[in-house]
Amino acid sequence: MRKKITLFLLLTAIAVFVVLQLVPYGRDHTNPPIVAEPKWDSPATRALAKRACFDCHSSETVWPWYANIAPASWLVYRDVVGARAEFSFSDWNIKPARLRRIVSVLNAGEMPPKQYLLLHPEARLTADEKAKLLAGMEKILQ
Repeated sequence: MRKKITLFLLLTAIAVFVVLQLVPYGRDHTNPPIVAEPKWDSPATRALAKRACFDCHSSETVWPWYANIAPASWLVYRDVVGARAEFSFSDWNIKPARLRRIVSVLNAGEMPPKQYLLLHPEARLTADEKAKLLAGMEKILQ
């Protein structure tokens, strides 16, 4: 009896997983065209931003393999769409007040988010790299 219940639960879980793959949300992995980037103070600042921020805040998103498998695809897609709505390094038309907010969020350590860093440890900036990125972003403000 116990084996039958276990088998039933396993088959149900597989069936639910297969049905979830049919939901189209989260499958649009297009990157919009690059319209305009900030006037970077240096290539180093851009490289740091690319490493830590571009996957969500640009049109240069590298979609990982799990972005094709629901429900992970839903979470990745939602995060990227939301991040691009906040601001995009690829469609740079940002007011100084918003840029100051970006700098304060970086300074507070709120970005990149912890859940992103779990799967993308290369996006974690050292204290020195973070200081350089912040200094570069401050120069963009000027």
